[in-house]
Amino acid sequence: MLLGAVLVLLLLGGAGRASAHAALRGSDPADGTVLKSAPGSVTLTFTESVGLLDDSFRVYDPDNRQVRIGGPGHGEAGSDTARVTLPARLGTGTYTVAWRVVSADSHPISGAFTFSVGKPSATTVPASTGAVEDPATSSLYDIARYAAYLALALLIGTVTFLAVCRPPEAGPLRGPVLTGWWTLLAATVVLLVLRAPYEEGTGPATAFDLAALERTLTSRPGLALLARLALLLVVGAVLLRLKRLPGLERQERLERRSGPVLALTAVLAVGLALTWAAAEHASAGIQVPVAMTSAVLHLLAMAVWLGGLTALLATLYRAAGPVPPAVVARFSRLAFAAVTVLAVTGVYQSWRGLGTWDALTGTSYGRLLIVKLAAVALLLTAAGLSRRLTARLATAKATTRERVPELVGGPSAGSSAHAAEAPSADVPPSGDDPYRRGLRRSVLAEVAVGMAVLVITTILTGSLPGRAEAEAARSGGPTAGIPVASVTNVPFRVANAGGKVQITLDPGRVGRNSVQAVIYGPDGGLAAVPELRVSFTLPARKIGPIDARVTDKGGYWGTGSLNLPMAGTWTMNVTVRVSDLDQVTVSKPVRIAR
Repeated sequence: MLLGAVLVLLLLGGAGRASAHAALRGSDPADGTVLKSAPGSVTLTFTESVGLLDDSFRVYDPDNRQVRIGGPGHGEAGSDTARVTLPARLGTGTYTVAWRVVSADSHPISGAFTFSVGKPSATTVPASTGAVEDPATSSLYDIARYAAYLALALLIGTVTFLAVCRPPEAGPLRGPVLTGWWTLLAATVVLLVLRAPYEEGTGPATAFDLAALERTLTSRPGLALLARLALLLVVGAVLLRLKRLPGLERQERLERRSGPVLALTAVLAVGLALTWAAAEHASAGIQVPVAMTSAVLHLLAMAVWLGGLTALLATLYRAAGPVPPAVVARFSRLAFAAVTVLAVTGVYQSWRGLGTWDALTGTSYGRLLIVKLAAVALLLTAAGLSRRLTARLATAKATTRERVPELVGGPSAGSSAHAAEAPSADVPPSGDDPYRRGLRRSVLAEVAVGMAVLVITTILTGSLPGRAEAEAARSGGPTAGIPVASVTNVPFRVANAGGKVQITLDPGRVGRNSVQAVIYGPDGGLAAVPELRVSFTLPARKIGPIDARVTDKGGYWGTGSLNLPMAGTWTMNVTVRVSDLDQVTVSKPVRIAR
């Protein structure tokens, strides 16, 4: 029921723009630069290795016509670069480069930038990024990712609960095991089929293109999904064999062969967890072997704890008889070990993803991590209550046994058996005592909060790590997503003259920006003025005015060295002088992104 509710919420909520997991450090040529001669190639450098698509690069000339270019490849610096060769001769003007690659942790990223040959065009073509995320494909792919995480926890946690905690009845847990297996199988198939359109930003209808599917099956994410399918088939064969055994025989065989069962469960669980670690954050960045080990342990501990909670909840509510306190006590010890592993691996992964304390509050990854930590703290509070109730339940059970009345004086066998079955008058029935009711409620609360933690974790895997964002910022590259130039039209009127100034601020982010100002007369044609000044002020922080120092470039005014140090809404002051005596200053707000 909880799984269905989560999936419905995700479906109704839709999917936003996919978060970039690699960040662009820089480009050669750099964004907004003016070159004396045409470059022979374009090279992009990222914070981690990237995979290339057939149309990873598209180049548009000043007239918005697509330029014929060579095939994409990696640069001399390695797999964290992407390179494409350009034609031998490029005309004068501004060129737009749109790119799309797949980061090492399997998520596609895209962007665009411009460079000019000789001099910038009087009017630049808007930066087109080509294919963007298709809403239907993105939604289906994200739903499948959430379902896969939830199903993994349900499958591994329930099987581990059966093998370690040994409940007296396996019947109530047959449904969760089969639900987890079938859901994970279906989600994996959906992820495999939608992989190509997800990378290329196309609709779901293109999922059955044989060439795209073949390319998916040879990529690292595709191979990881194939390995997951193979492991699930092995798990299914084991479950089918156990299902054919009678209930009592199955229970006896599990108890008699608990060692081999545990070993097989561990091997299959580690294999399934590796299919996640091999295709997400742990597979890229620093300390990859340690990170992958930590990611596997973190995922397994999460599955054992949250999936085991679901199994315990099903046992408490659906078992025909009272659940022995020993079963709950075993899970309590198992959960404590899982929480310990989660804490150790979580600290390491947080350090690896953030890099600095500032990133904890200064990046979206860090803020989302704070939300997850708060949810985990709430989950631990509920777990502590369950642990205390478990101890009281065991104590109450022992007290109940001590209070069973015994007849003195050599009772008959029938009367002794009757007396042994009769509980003390002041001890409530073991299946309905307040400790068991409280334990059911606390475990239900744990499961509900645990689902929320799992959802937050899945969102976290779809966020740009703070370390990568900071590294890209230090390198002067855009942090993620699409660098979009800011275009502002500033109308003016002075004396008998009037018109407008079209000012392009590229990329419109914190740091170095280029400014291009084109002046139009009242008839819409290009106009010349003796002087133009552009300055920027941030009133909220009392910064400025910062003079852009634009100079006449012959047909337009511009500069490539404006440095804006802080994000926010700046005031752009444009002063236009049309004669020795007549000039006017017009102010416009401009939003500068982080």
